[in-house]
Amino acid sequence: MAETRLQLLGPVQLFDGDVPVPIGGPGVRGLLALLALKPGKVVGLDDIIDALWGHNPPATARTIVHGNVSHLRRILREVDGPSILTTPPGYRLDVEPDRIDVHRVRTLLERASAATPETAASLLAEALALWQGPALGGVPDSLQAPELEDLRLAVHGARVDADLGLGRHAELIVELSPIVRADPLAERTAGQLMRALYHAGRRGDALELYRTVSRATLRTLGVEPGAELRWLHERVLNDDLPAKDARSPVEEPAKAISQLPAAVPNLAGRTEELAWLDGLVTRAEAGETTIAVVTGTAGVGKSTLVVWWAHRVARRFPDGVLFASLRGFDPHHPPLEPAELLTQFLLGLGVETAKIPELLHERVALYRSLIAGRRMLVLLDDARTAEQVRPLLPPSARTMTVVTSRSRLDGLAVSNAAKRRVLGTLAPDDAVLLIEELAGPADLNHALARLCGYLPLALRIAGARLSASAQRTAEELVDELGNERTRLAGLQVDGADDGVRAAFDVSFRGLPGEIAETFLQLGAVPGVLVGPHVMAAVAQIPVTEARRRLRALAAHNLIAETARDVFVPHDLVWLYLRELAEQELDEKERDEALGWTVRYYQAVADRARRRLGPVADPLDFSGVLADEAMPSLAGFAEAQDWFAAEWPNLLAVLDAAYAAGRYDDVWRLARIGHTYRVACPLLDEWTRMADLGVAAAEATGDVDGQCWLRLARCEIALTFELPGYGLADAERAAELSAGGRDERLITSADLHLGRALSRLGAHEKAIDRLTKAVAEAPDVTLRGQALSSCAQAEKRAGRLADAITHQLAGLRLDRELGDDDRVVGSLDRLAELSLRAGDLAAAEQHVWEAIDLAISREFVAREGALRLTLGRVLRAQGDIDGAREQLALSVRIYERVHPKLVGEVRTELAELQ
Repeated sequence: MAETRLQLLGPVQLFDGDVPVPIGGPGVRGLLALLALKPGKVVGLDDIIDALWGHNPPATARTIVHGNVSHLRRILREVDGPSILTTPPGYRLDVEPDRIDVHRVRTLLERASAATPETAASLLAEALALWQGPALGGVPDSLQAPELEDLRLAVHGARVDADLGLGRHAELIVELSPIVRADPLAERTAGQLMRALYHAGRRGDALELYRTVSRATLRTLGVEPGAELRWLHERVLNDDLPAKDARSPVEEPAKAISQLPAAVPNLAGRTEELAWLDGLVTRAEAGETTIAVVTGTAGVGKSTLVVWWAHRVARRFPDGVLFASLRGFDPHHPPLEPAELLTQFLLGLGVETAKIPELLHERVALYRSLIAGRRMLVLLDDARTAEQVRPLLPPSARTMTVVTSRSRLDGLAVSNAAKRRVLGTLAPDDAVLLIEELAGPADLNHALARLCGYLPLALRIAGARLSASAQRTAEELVDELGNERTRLAGLQVDGADDGVRAAFDVSFRGLPGEIAETFLQLGAVPGVLVGPHVMAAVAQIPVTEARRRLRALAAHNLIAETARDVFVPHDLVWLYLRELAEQELDEKERDEALGWTVRYYQAVADRARRRLGPVADPLDFSGVLADEAMPSLAGFAEAQDWFAAEWPNLLAVLDAAYAAGRYDDVWRLARIGHTYRVACPLLDEWTRMADLGVAAAEATGDVDGQCWLRLARCEIALTFELPGYGLADAERAAELSAGGRDERLITSADLHLGRALSRLGAHEKAIDRLTKAVAEAPDVTLRGQALSSCAQAEKRAGRLADAITHQLAGLRLDRELGDDDRVVGSLDRLAELSLRAGDLAAAEQHVWEAIDLAISREFVAREGALRLTLGRVLRAQGDIDGAREQLALSVRIYERVHPKLVGEVRTELAELQ
């Protein structure tokens, strides 16, 4: 079967084997390109909008993106291609990187770096052949990816280097001459052409080329060519340019300096990071000043990566490698001062102890003079601040500096144009490889890696613990780490200070006072992510100040800002936070933090659900928080996105509030969350929330709360066609509400009871109850719901004319209210009624209108039901192929959201095969 592949290096295109698949216009192509540039990683919705529209997105940008995602998903399903997964705060393309040409190029470049010249030339030529024109063709102009042009230049330069090593001088002269004529400032290419000319016996042309480039740089930039090109010019003048790349500074030590510590035997994963570092080496070789900062949380493997990489590329720095640990986050020693570090480097460069200057600025001057013009690699490990690093930065454009730090070192990016890479945790398979390196293969290594959060330090400790004792099994360690309260203790090495907790503790103890206070408060907030609005509520500070503090924590790599205003700690950092909050906050402080968290989610979730449509229950939290303290949530799409992103937090807050005995808060928040799940149903999560709400209402003795949450459980049973269809809950709610004064609750109970009776075949009882609900409904929202439900009961009773009349009346009310979810449901029911009545044209019209609205609103479960209805309509029209296509789409959707109902659809589909 042909594999799908994605082309980004040229016009953005999807291929099924070698056959191009039409995907749509610039917006769709741009969306696919953004996801494909980061396969397997979440691309935030805000980032997508910024990339596709720049600073002036349309008001409907989110809706457009949602629609384009649905469109792409449909196309990818048709060719059995990769999946686009909704992963808050955005989307993720689940695809093997090698199916994307950009990542195939990076793999080839990586392989070529360790290959012989013959093999490297072949691999790099294959990589260059993947360019089919300017990268990202056919996407909006606002979408820019300059790294793709950098990648092309790196591949081309490496391929030319390989060809030079193979003596292909004549061919290179033909290839490179027009490139240099068009851009005489491309010094790396000019240097390669000079070499080709010289070794082809055209020394005079090589010298003339240098004069041309020199004039261009002086005229355009006001400076001479870079040190690399000047060195080449000198060699050509002296007629002593060696055939191989044996470039030497004027003063070369007898032996290259090497201060590198030992590297791990094998490095798990990190392919993209290695390619990034390799690309920076290429820039340094081309004469650019190159400073790289590798940053990340404690234990993520920054030093391991950089040291392993440095050993691999050391041969590309013929003048040696300098290494120093700056002890920025050493638990037992203060950070090293620049003066001490310079002494270490000067001694390594051969300066006698007695000749090392006393004053710092004199040491800096001597250090810089000694390495000027040399091609060296300088590694500065575990830096604390940019000020600690700056005196150690070499002056030579031919020397590359790599800094590792738990802090982002923003100052180096601003003042020294440093390139920064944030190191994340390992991919699951790579994490397992790391464990197996230490302890060998085992069936439970995947579970062990997951419990370690794929953090390299934790993985190495787990592997070391397994290998240290023949009696300890993987099962025992998985059991030990499976308990969240003891997991960090299990990731500690006896007698060592490099356990996971100790590593995090060093980072925390170094935080400024107010930032440390926010970090502590974060430990008392339930959930898996946090934003400035909830943090402002908990800390009782303005949202802008909460954002500043969270970004300060992100700068220290204790949390990560995965999208604008979305901050996520690593799993093990969360556990550390929980422990820290229990140890350093008293019970009152923790209870206050939970209380403000609950109030925040009640207020914002209530605002969000009112953007989704009319609300049946009387709960209203509009006055709990000021408007500026909450996200604006301007419309339906924003509210839906908020619920999708915050849903794990809502469940965590419910659990924490229930455990703390806040039962009134629990049932109210559960009822608010129920409104979202009506529009976007998921059985297990919806059921767990409703059950918790019922239990909380019963615990506090709130009758209205019990009724509303029992009606929520009845809605779940009706939506997923569960046994009993929720009749017991509906009857109990009707019984409890009968003596009350809440007309909305009484009508809601009648409505649910009538629907349950209708599903169970008690048609006349159901119609009587629903007719009563229509007549007594206290507002237009409940009347519309009662009309639609009455129509369904009449349909089941065979009274189609009455059913269509009531359903049309219900649809008019739904449109009047602007409730898109109910509009979709009403259209679906009208389509079914028209199909039964034999009006196939009306049925098709209704269902297509519903499908378009469901796709634009991402009502996935609704779309599955609508595809089923459309399949039945097309079958009745005699369009068997069309019916088969729609039923197959319904099966795919139901497999994800309605697995218990998929059997019925499969049966209908099988009848059409």
